[in-house]
Amino acid sequence: MTQSKIWQLSATELTTLTRNGDLSAEDAVASSISRMNAVNPGLNAVVEDLSQQALLRARALDQARAAGAPTGPLHGVPVTIKINVDQKGHATTNGVVALKDVIAPNDAPVVSNLQNAGAIVIGRTNTPEFSFRADTDNPLYGRTHNPWGRHISAGGSSGGAGAAVMAGIGALAHGNDIGGSLRFPAAANGALTVKPGLGRVPAWNPSQTAERGILAQSMSVQGLITRSAADLSLSMPSLIASDPRDPFHVPLPWWGEALDAPIKVAFTKNTFGYALHTEVEKALDTARDALVDAGYRVDEVDPPDVFECGRIGYRTLMGEVLTLLKSDIQAAGSQTIQDIFEVYFQEFPPIVETELLRMLAKRSHYAREWSLFMEDYPLVLSPFLPQPFFKPDRDTEGAEGVHEVLGCAVYSYAMNFLGLPAACVPARLAELPNGLQPINVQIAARRWREDLAVDAAAAIEARVGQMCKPLWERMTRSD
Repeated sequence: MTQSKIWQLSATELTTLTRNGDLSAEDAVASSISRMNAVNPGLNAVVEDLSQQALLRARALDQARAAGAPTGPLHGVPVTIKINVDQKGHATTNGVVALKDVIAPNDAPVVSNLQNAGAIVIGRTNTPEFSFRADTDNPLYGRTHNPWGRHISAGGSSGGAGAAVMAGIGALAHGNDIGGSLRFPAAANGALTVKPGLGRVPAWNPSQTAERGILAQSMSVQGLITRSAADLSLSMPSLIASDPRDPFHVPLPWWGEALDAPIKVAFTKNTFGYALHTEVEKALDTARDALVDAGYRVDEVDPPDVFECGRIGYRTLMGEVLTLLKSDIQAAGSQTIQDIFEVYFQEFPPIVETELLRMLAKRSHYAREWSLFMEDYPLVLSPFLPQPFFKPDRDTEGAEGVHEVLGCAVYSYAMNFLGLPAACVPARLAELPNGLQPINVQIAARRWREDLAVDAAAAIEARVGQMCKPLWERMTRSD
């Protein structure tokens, strides 16, 4: 492979070469930077270019390896970091103009963990204001575009991460997820991710001046967006390394004990009255067939009530947002984000005061129901969204727009409320009237068993293929 094409390599392929000395970390990083320079102007996925410090770090890693120093599991892998997480010496803006000068005094645990594993940060990626939209646009940096075309939103809030990694800007992209912010961009761009479960990845921003609300702490998780399931299996063990700054982190190994075969999968097409698009149904059928052929036992059976759990969970989160964040949004947010939040509060009437405490308590009820169900079915295959991914700015189009973007996404935010892991994997490339776009499905897993979800995603990927390949052909034709 020529130097100009190194950016196409997966993290798994890169580390095999860099750790053996067949490829330098500097060449790996230089190729990704070249790709970033070529495609990012049309995407606006990376909003802070860290090329120079990345090359310096790559040379240092090469020199250390040549001197006999051990190499980390992600040695020389170019990565991006979402702009809402602390990286020492850089602004943690969260897409908000008023925060553009909030300089991080130290690295967040996820940044430390990636760099300790040998990864090299080449840039920081875009997010919507306050990282609280399923689309990515803000007054500070502007809009991130989807590499498949401008007929599809890049997703949010880790929209910059999803667009970057699928376009070939880095092999791994950091993101986070409080209601779907890893999975929305994965679905929009045809990438893979796993939303880790509660306590799985250490999290904290040294720049923060106050602790987050209890539900934000419980629902928000850090993770990675990749182009392949193998790269999730490679990189997630490094991301979950323990950090004492997160006192609630659970220091469990990535791989759990093997389950008796065949592993049972609950398969559902239930969309709770929302129309199920034919292309989404085809994607679900393809995913089911791939799992059956891979040796899983797939039964069509509904899991515990996702609709009630998801809606209650998001309404409870909105109650916390209303109480703790609304004044900040009004003081520092654009009119666009303020208008969107007003519609959020209509779509998800906030649960407040005594009822808020009751619903926080009831969270255990929902989690127990799922825990018992998953004793029998360790995996649940479901839609992620009932319809193909929406267009940019759909959530600015009043109640109907927010309902299409978030209202129907109960399979997404229910997993955050439950604290369960959930992978999102492409299962179809659909030719729709507005253009070509990927269709992703979701695989929820038993608590602490992200590895099971990623293994199932790998089986689907083996049937469907990696979406980056047709995407890069499409991008080459449009150059």
